[in-house]
Amino acid sequence: MKEFSTASIRNIVLASHSNSGKTMLLENILNFTGATTRIGKIEDGTTTSDWDEEEQKRQISLFSSLIPIVYKDLKFNFIDTPGYSDFVGEVVSAMRVADAALILVDSVAGAEVGTEVALQYAEKFEIPRFLILNKMDRDNASFAKALKSVEEITDARLIPMQLPIGEKADFKGVVDLLTMKAYLGDGKTASEIPAEMQDEVEEARMILVEAAAEGEDALLEKYFENGDLTTEEMIQGLHKAIQVSNIIPVMAAAGGRMMAIAPIMEALVALAPSPLERPAVKANTPKGEIELHYDDKGPLAAYVWKTTADPFVGRQTFFKVYSGVMSSDTRVWNATKGEEERLAGVQVPSGKDMNAVSVLHAGDLGAVAKLSVTTTGDTLTTKEQNITLPMPEYPTPLYRVAITPRTQADASKMSQTLSRLAEEDLTLKWEMEAATRQTLLFGMGDQHIDVAVKRAEQKFQLFLDLHEPKVPYEEHITKESSATYRHKKQTGGSGQFGEVALKVFPLEDEDFSFSNDVFGGAISSNYMASIEKGIRNVMKEGVVAGFPVHNVGVSVYDGKEHPVDSKPVAFEIAGREAFKLAVKDANPVLYEPIMRVSVTVPEPNMGDVMGDLNTRRGRVEGMDTDRGRSTINAMVPLAEMMRYTTTLRSMTGGRGQFTMEFGHYEMVPHMQAQEIIAQRQREMQSED
Repeated sequence: MKEFSTASIRNIVLASHSNSGKTMLLENILNFTGATTRIGKIEDGTTTSDWDEEEQKRQISLFSSLIPIVYKDLKFNFIDTPGYSDFVGEVVSAMRVADAALILVDSVAGAEVGTEVALQYAEKFEIPRFLILNKMDRDNASFAKALKSVEEITDARLIPMQLPIGEKADFKGVVDLLTMKAYLGDGKTASEIPAEMQDEVEEARMILVEAAAEGEDALLEKYFENGDLTTEEMIQGLHKAIQVSNIIPVMAAAGGRMMAIAPIMEALVALAPSPLERPAVKANTPKGEIELHYDDKGPLAAYVWKTTADPFVGRQTFFKVYSGVMSSDTRVWNATKGEEERLAGVQVPSGKDMNAVSVLHAGDLGAVAKLSVTTTGDTLTTKEQNITLPMPEYPTPLYRVAITPRTQADASKMSQTLSRLAEEDLTLKWEMEAATRQTLLFGMGDQHIDVAVKRAEQKFQLFLDLHEPKVPYEEHITKESSATYRHKKQTGGSGQFGEVALKVFPLEDEDFSFSNDVFGGAISSNYMASIEKGIRNVMKEGVVAGFPVHNVGVSVYDGKEHPVDSKPVAFEIAGREAFKLAVKDANPVLYEPIMRVSVTVPEPNMGDVMGDLNTRRGRVEGMDTDRGRSTINAMVPLAEMMRYTTTLRSMTGGRGQFTMEFGHYEMVPHMQAQEIIAQRQREMQSED
């Protein structure tokens, strides 16, 4: 692929609800521009952007895919993103490096949860938005209804730039309000506007002219004087307006059937901003914050927005050049990791294919293979400049499962593989839960977890089994208690002897304290470390139900030792058993983690969600309503939130969102505690 200057580059992210037609629109654009000779099909697994084996199997996009398309000497870097909400991390990464967003809406279904997410993130990243009401050829398609449904979920002004000629089976093409021409079929040739649409077109054009006039003061003055603008002036005004105001141009298409493709591409040629027109990017250096402009002569700064790991190809690193130029066979400095990397060959990806280039200019997107330490969110620069670009905030993964390796071979590579998957996908994380002794995998939902596990199998031959995660309960005591235990073992020769008398008592602000309060030398101080070791081991394993013991103080006040048979191991055992007896007599109770939960839902769902939280032993602490959405803040036991992601989606049609973080530990009510202890004891017996 030839080189493209910054002014000739357009970085556009395609975002929508799942099944709105992004992938097939791209297929048709590729064919329309001559990049491909045939149009791939999702059901055949032959599309350019859905090339991963798992995507072809499920017939939905799971990962973002970069597709460069050259049209009228401009290079359009289209990023096709997944529409399913479990894979929102891919959307965030793509929005981070895009300069405009093309948001598709199914004109039959209207605005859906994915539409709302796409609009919200585009607004958050402050990138211009274009709306395509797609699938206008389908039964029950309605331009007006679909447009109204989007207007209800955004504060932006939706201004039609095209009107459909017919709908459903009668959809023939579009009228472009800028050129005032009709474009039938793929839209390559212009024709006259149908007579029956003249009034509707004139009315819609006046609204578009007004929106264009708002882009520049000079145009606004001219509009007030003459009551109209030329086509060139409208393009000039709209080009500016969509970048500085909340105007979203609206187009119509049947992207899967090559209808209205040319008007879409012409609109993007005229209105999509190049990187040169985007605001300067703030970056950090050891000397303080700087502003980076898209300039080949500026200091090198490239942001890594995506990485993929493949055991055969190696790691592929996708980046955007924010300043300077990225050349093949050079050394760069990873400012995030503080290490040098060598770029063997810079490439331009197109789906799964890679095309080698010698240089990428500021504003362009590219990839490089086999970097050693670089992961998503890193900045590549020079050691002298040491620039770091900010990483966007990703949603916190809250859906959890417990995982175990299937074989010993899997166990040896589990940690490394999970870390690599989490480096690729910043909405995926894993951790060891000490209290339950489980390895937990966190994702955005069951589909997300399922894809991650399948990816581990296919890419790294790591086989995992999934289990229900356990709640990390804690065992506490509520009163003081004492106990004595003598360990005596005689097997011929020297035996084992140790006797320990100790007292346990609850602590408020300390997790554990241990004191030697023996007077008169009944136990040598040399054995205290062994006694404490035995107690700490029991605290990890638990006494009542196998959960760790917390907030307990221990005082060893008496005991006995034997001049020959006493050994550290004997006192370790005696200390352990005495501690168990004392805890059982100290009115032990279970404590559970209480989470600070914030649930945001459409206002009509608020009553149902609050009722559901009450059944989950939640305590609502406050509510707030803004722009038709209600936020409920509550404290809810973690045990009741394990599958809340799925429940909330079901209750709100996917439009509900929630955040959750640890608050504190509280005592489990007696009835629930009895059930937990009984269940845990059954599990421990079956393990034995």
